Amino acid sequence: MSDIVAQLAESRDQLIQAGAPFELYEQSYNGIVYKLYKNAPATVRESLAVGRHHGDALFLQYQDQSWTFSEFFQGVDAIAYQLIHHYGIAKGDRVAIAMRNYPEWMMAFAAAISIGAVAVPINSWGQRDELLYALQDCGASVVFCDQQRFDFIASDLNAINAKAVVVRPTADINSEYAESYEQFLSALELKSVPALDEFSFEIKPEDPAMILYTSGTTGKPKGALSYHRNITQVLMNFEFHATQSAMTNGEAIEKMMTSGFASKSLLAVPLFHVSGLYAQFLLSLRGGRAIHMMYKWDPAKALALIESERITTLSAAPSMVLDLLDHPDFDSTDTASLMVASGGGAASPPRMLQLVKEKIASPYPGSGYGLTETNASCCSVTGAGYWYKPRSSGTLSPVMEFKTCDESGMDLATGEKGEIWLRSAGVVDGYWNNPEASAKSFVDGWFATGDIGYIDDEGFVFIVDRAKDIIIRGGENISAGEVEGCYQDHPAVRESAAFAVAHDTLGEELGLAVYFKEGKSADEAELKAFAKDRLAHFKVPTHYWLLDKPLPRNPANKILKKQVRDDYAKLIKA
Repeated sequence: MSDIVAQLAESRDQLIQAGAPFELYEQSYNGIVYKLYKNAPATVRESLAVGRHHGDALFLQYQDQSWTFSEFFQGVDAIAYQLIHHYGIAKGDRVAIAMRNYPEWMMAFAAAISIGAVAVPINSWGQRDELLYALQDCGASVVFCDQQRFDFIASDLNAINAKAVVVRPTADINSEYAESYEQFLSALELKSVPALDEFSFEIKPEDPAMILYTSGTTGKPKGALSYHRNITQVLMNFEFHATQSAMTNGEAIEKMMTSGFASKSLLAVPLFHVSGLYAQFLLSLRGGRAIHMMYKWDPAKALALIESERITTLSAAPSMVLDLLDHPDFDSTDTASLMVASGGGAASPPRMLQLVKEKIASPYPGSGYGLTETNASCCSVTGAGYWYKPRSSGTLSPVMEFKTCDESGMDLATGEKGEIWLRSAGVVDGYWNNPEASAKSFVDGWFATGDIGYIDDEGFVFIVDRAKDIIIRGGENISAGEVEGCYQDHPAVRESAAFAVAHDTLGEELGLAVYFKEGKSADEAELKAFAKDRLAHFKVPTHYWLLDKPLPRNPANKILKKQVRDDYAKLIKA
């Protein structure tokens, strides 16, 4: 056994033993016994309230604005109060958030989930139909949105019976169903709002807390429903991994502590994804760490911010980390404060790992694996463990059960490669308003991830492929079924197949093979324009393969996606 494997095992045992901060106990839900963290707060409101103790320390920066922890929570309390008293939000009502990363995004989320409402972060890169689908599916009573998203849905608010609060509007809000954020709060003096506990609803661990939409192979997004118990356990789980990492990376932690740079992360990934929501926002709020929020990703501006704001941590998609490290200004920029530059949401390419070694003086990289349905939690590794097995996604958390199954769903022996199934108190129970999809993916508390992998004899998890029809472009999941469904409406297309095309920076790009109806055709420009009006920009195919014969199928008449993908790869290499 290597030294780092022994250290990981020893630290794990110390942290979970009786009386330790991450002590475990067992509890039964729906007839299934789970391991849970004994010291986890009962509700998300209690989890986030820890952030109030950080008081006047800096929490959030955006452009030329800044908020201390106290000022942030003043905003949270004001929104919470108005949701109840202005809009009549009751326990269990859905409050959606559909906007780019703004400070108000964070405040609205914390407010909604803390009063007993169900927070619904919506992918803000979607077009009108995608936004409307999520709002209607969850039955949102109120949606916090920015100007662009409001313009998409303004004429539909009456039909879907929702009110909109428009954050940082750039035009007049001429709608009886909407108001600006300033109007929403205009009746309040922030400091006069009573304490949250005085006016919010009683919350229990088994109350619904959040719906996060995930790409599905059938096309329509599915709303993964988390209860307060799921989220509080996951937050403790992240903190377990961070503590374990600190215990096994003493030299690296000492360098950070004596560097003279206070911990500050650069937030450049969407908050509507579990990576931005958990690893950056919620954990920083609990841990007293500062965040600098970017308007949008720009590697040149990111470098300038690292220098001026003394950023210590960048956790982003691997393509973004590569953008930064490969930028011509990197070597001439003072990046002495930067110690953590980690890729998440997709596999880290070898080139990124090499650049981290070469360009960051005291690198402390990490990797992890989790999904929307697991609230981003499963396994993690940082520092020495990462360098020991850089292609691994880390070691399991102590509350996570892991197994692999064959194509018929039968359990495989430990170490055998197959579809990964996960079970823990942090995994959601199913999908909102979708019992059929829930029954397919959730069995006896186990979630079938659709990812192919294995766990080795030292406890490290490896992800090697995907069983589900999902393409991951720069950390964004794209449902092949959704893209193909879009092109079913094209008047010239008889059939199509969406597939992954390898890309050095993004990991994967989207390809589309198209076979036309007899006597009809369309060129690449027309096909691309057709999708741009219907799909989020990252879902629009980059590569088009126009075929003169039907797509290959198996005896069950299913399109052979792997053959299409492999044939196209051979074609472009020829």
